[in-house]
Amino acid sequence: MNLFELTKALMTIPSISGNEEAVGFFLRDHLTGLGWNVELQPVSENQNNVIATLNDTPRVFLSTHMDVVPPHIPPTEDEEKIYGRGACDAKGIIAAQITAAEMLRAEGVTDIGLLFTVDEEQSSTGAQVANLHPIASSCEYLIDGEPTDNDLAIGSKGSLRMFLKTEGKAAHSAYPEEGESAIEKLIETLTDLRHTELPNDEFFGQTTLNIGTIAGGLKTNIVPPNAEAGLHVRLVTDEKPVIELLHKVVGDRGKIEVMSFSRPVKMLQVEGFNQKVVRFTTDIPHLPNWGTPLLLGPGSILVAHTKNEFVLKADLEISVRNYVNLAKKLLSV
Repeated sequence: MNLFELTKALMTIPSISGNEEAVGFFLRDHLTGLGWNVELQPVSENQNNVIATLNDTPRVFLSTHMDVVPPHIPPTEDEEKIYGRGACDAKGIIAAQITAAEMLRAEGVTDIGLLFTVDEEQSSTGAQVANLHPIASSCEYLIDGEPTDNDLAIGSKGSLRMFLKTEGKAAHSAYPEEGESAIEKLIETLTDLRHTELPNDEFFGQTTLNIGTIAGGLKTNIVPPNAEAGLHVRLVTDEKPVIELLHKVVGDRGKIEVMSFSRPVKMLQVEGFNQKVVRFTTDIPHLPNWGTPLLLGPGSILVAHTKNEFVLKADLEISVRNYVNLAKKLLSV
């Protein structure tokens, strides 16, 4: 399969986080057919990382994730673009990295490997398991793939996922004074959080907070006894001062339950590439054993996670050349 065919073949396979088994099997069979040594590293009962190598001690790995956000959107295309879920985040990147690795291999370069993880869109459990793999000790440079517009990202923000939970007292809605609304308490607390000044960093920029989900209550005629909101903070500092600040704002009005966090990361700068800091986070904070990290990939983060996700075919082709050139530079160091 060529670059575009492989992208579309990967996109045809649904792989929403938690459901990556089939796409992992596809990559195992495809890479084995190309002559790679392929290992499926178990992460859960139906989730496996894919690790492919050409020798026992590859110095440079190309890596990205196999999972996507919902819903599954099958691929379509026109002359310029491939549309659908995973076009740029990150099935197109997988195809570009495999194509680049095959080009390097054709030139006699064997000190390369491929690492494709599960669950990056949720908690990066795949990366956490991959970090324990013995082959990580041989990796000097990890080129991670995310939609960076083919610019080399020299920094990425961290991530803090949490739930804010409030409790009240149920009562008949005709007599609200007999109860306590957990939803009203949640709304008041969220309003205060939205107006809280969060840390700013000269390199990474401003901390941002997103209220992603809200749930609570029982029926419209019952004063709600419980409520919760899912929050996602993009960190520019360590998580501790932000968590302490949020606890201070919430006070005794609710409870904060931290689900996961990763810290902001500065990455290697390499001459010959446009460079920038990106606001999103990646698997990189969970892969410290895999050498010096770099971040580079085709497509725009502004269309990732949307119903109109796409990648320019020309950008996929450029990304292949970028990965080849970057790997060569790193291997020549």
